[in-house]
This record gives sequence, C-alpha cells and structure tokens, in this order.
Amino acid sequence: MAIVVASGTATSTAANTKSADLVSGTYQFVQKGKITLVCRGSATGMNGQLLVGGVALVNDQAIPYTGTAGAVSVNDHVFVSQMMNGGRVEFYLRNTTGGALTTDYIIFYEPQ
Repeated sequence: MAIVVASGTATSTAANTKSADLVSGTYQFVQKGKITLVCRGSATGMNGQLLVGGVALVNDQAIPYTGTAGAVSVNDHVFVSQMMNGGRVEFYLRNTTGGALTTDYIIFYEPQ
C-alpha cells in the first residue's frame, strides 16, 4: 500500500528561482522501497529535482506534463518511479521562465 510522502500545489514567481524543500513531516524519511513522483505543471518551464538519501532520481529536469484543466492523474502524470534504498526525501522545483507557474505534485512511497 502506498503512503503519500508529500502533495500539494507549488507556485514559483521569479525567473530561475528554486523552491525550498517541498517535503516535510512524518514521512520525509523512508526505508527501502519504491518512490513515485507524479506531477504536472501549468505550462512548460518548470523543472523538478527529487532526491532520496542524497541520490538524485530527477536532477533539474523539465516536467513533461502541462495543462490547466483537470487534476493531476496517477495514471497519466508519472514523472519517475524507482526502487531506492531509503533516506531523506527532498523535492525542489525551479522556474525557468519569467512568469508565475504552478505545479501540482504527489510523492508516493511503497515499502518493500
């Protein structure tokens, strides 16, 4: 059964601004298991970085799914899904445009 590590909608307003770590709380430290990042930006120009135990699963790569209608879908918007040894989960966003962009995201953890 998957556990939601973090979820929400993040907004970045300035060009090349990197967000603070978007993961906090009870499940920011995980054991060995599968980490899945599901996200969707409002437009092209938002990059994501997902680290687990200091290992980058996604390292400042463009979020490939965009749209302003509807909700983020676990079936359609998987950015990365990977087995990891565990550690602290960190997720950052970086806006590469001059405008304000929003990004919906959900990070799941499935223990092994």
